[in-house]
Amino acid sequence: MDNYFVSTRDIQVLYADTDMMGVIYHANYLKYFELGRAALMEDLGYSYVGMEQSGYFAPVYDVQAVYKKPLRYGDKAVVKTWVESNDGVKTVYGYAIVNGDGELCVEGSTTHIIVRKDTFKPTAFKKVFPEWFQTYEEIKKK
Repeated sequence: MDNYFVSTRDIQVLYADTDMMGVIYHANYLKYFELGRAALMEDLGYSYVGMEQSGYFAPVYDVQAVYKKPLRYGDKAVVKTWVESNDGVKTVYGYAIVNGDGELCVEGSTTHIIVRKDTFKPTAFKKVFPEWFQTYEEIKKK
């Protein structure tokens, strides 16, 4: 079994997040991915706020999601997040959203790049945040 760092956070499944079928609207899972990503950073001592204060953003470059089982209002759920890959330019976060019975509901990934706030010009993660990059190298899925 691979050893890598996984951050876990509870999801509050809100009625407002459901669709006409009574299940969580598919795009709302992206909010749960963001919750997990921010939690992982927080667990490691980093934050988007700190990145932005340093003059950079980390926009989504690509997103993937596979819907296995619906979540409904009132369900208990958690998002598990890890660093899937980190090549110095792009960082890929992996996600698993699991219900209270331990069943996989959604799995996916988001790919992020680093851009300058003022120009939106891409820049290398390992160049502008070398310590953060190294931390991800140490905890990423191998």
